[in-house]
Amino acid sequence: MMHRGLARRLPQLLVGLIGVGLGVSMMIDAKLGLAPWDVLHQGIHRHSHIAIGTISILVGIVLFVLWIPLKQRIGLGTVLNVFLIGFAIDVFLSVDYKPHAFALRLATCVTGDVIIAASGGLYIGAGLGTGPRDGLMTGMVERGYPLRTVRTILELGVLAIGWALGGNVGFGTVLFAVTVGPILHWVLHRVDRGVLAPRPAEVEPSLPN
Repeated sequence: MMHRGLARRLPQLLVGLIGVGLGVSMMIDAKLGLAPWDVLHQGIHRHSHIAIGTISILVGIVLFVLWIPLKQRIGLGTVLNVFLIGFAIDVFLSVDYKPHAFALRLATCVTGDVIIAASGGLYIGAGLGTGPRDGLMTGMVERGYPLRTVRTILELGVLAIGWALGGNVGFGTVLFAVTVGPILHWVLHRVDRGVLAPRPAEVEPSLPN
C-alpha cells in the first residue's frame, strides 16, 4: 500500500517542484519583480555571481540547520525541494529566452506567477514533506508564535534584505503576494493526497521553495 501510494505521489511531487523552478525562472526573465525569497536569492547573486538556482539550494541548506532546534520532520519532499527547484531554476535560465517588449515581459511574469502557485499546490498536495522555508515558519508557529506575525516577519525580512542587495522588487512581487494564496488553495483542494500536506487554512506556504 505504501509503495503504491508513493508511486502516485512522487510524480506529482516532481512535476510540482520542477514547475516551481520554471515559474521562478520566467519571473526572473520578465524583470518585473520576484517573490520575496527569490528577491533575496537574486540579491545574493548580484554580489556573489553564483547562479541563482545554486543560491536557492545553499539557502535551503542553511535553513535546514535552523530546523535542528525546531525539531521539524524532514520528508522526501523536503530534501527534493531543496535541490530540485534550484537545479530547475538554473536549467530553465540557461534557455535563451529574454523577452524585451513590455507586453511579453508582463505575460511572462503573470504566467510564471500562476505556474509557481499551481505547482506549489501540486508538490504540497503530494504530502511528502514541506520545503525548508515553510518548515522554518511552521516550526516557529508550533513554538507558540502567531502564524501571521511569523509569516510577515520572515517574508518582509528576506524581501528587505534582498532589495537592499539589489534584488528585483516590483509588480511581480505584489502580484505574487496577492495571487499565490488563492491559486494554491484552489489547486491543493483538487490534488491533496493527505498524509503530510498542511491545509491552506492552517498554513499558507511561502513559495516557491
